Amino acid sequence: MIKMVPEARRSYLEELKELRQMVEEMGDLASQAIYLSIEGLVELDENKVNMVEEIDSKIYAYDRAIEKKSLNLIALQAPVAKDLRFIGTCLKIITDLDRVGRYSMDIGKVTRRMLGKTHMKKLVSIPYMAQLTIEMVDMAVDAFVEGDETKIDAIYENEEKVDALYDEIFREILTYMIEDAKSITMGTQYVLVIRYLERIADHACNIVDRVVYMETGEMVDHEI
Repeated sequence: MIKMVPEARRSYLEELKELRQMVEEMGDLASQAIYLSIEGLVELDENKVNMVEEIDSKIYAYDRAIEKKSLNLIALQAPVAKDLRFIGTCLKIITDLDRVGRYSMDIGKVTRRMLGKTHMKKLVSIPYMAQLTIEMVDMAVDAFVEGDETKIDAIYENEEKVDALYDEIFREILTYMIEDAKSITMGTQYVLVIRYLERIADHACNIVDRVVYMETGEMVDHEI
């Protein structure tokens, strides 16, 4: 155990608090990126795609800053036990949040390819699927901030809904493509979007799995 004078201890605890806040802010940006990417898709709005790209740049900046701060704390403070698990969890979570940002960017790329076209039908299921993934990311980040591993059940329940929606939407898109060959190009783009959303849901599960480890020291076997 590190022996610290009170002032040094207070400084160390402030550093940990700041690290937690940075991860929370990065999580908020990741949720914003998902939301705007789907809004951009529904509205075929290039401006929203541009906003997602800007947010992704901010997410990347947080990733680098949190990584640097975490490694500095490990090197200078030699944390042990739960503090070490906390910092290790930060390093894992930011990788997942960075991937959420990248998948949101990928959805934006789909939107760019569809600009000037018209959706083959009103998008309802895809935005609902996106909302579920946003809820998962928000719950996972909240679990980290609050140190509440019990949120894992609600997150996994949403994952089951996301998986079921993926199958349902995929079948619906496939039916459209079979009935009308002209819909194949657009249908393929929709399939990419639901795949990206499914992957985002997986990353939310990764985050809450790491929270369980942070709080209990026990690993959950759900890494992707």
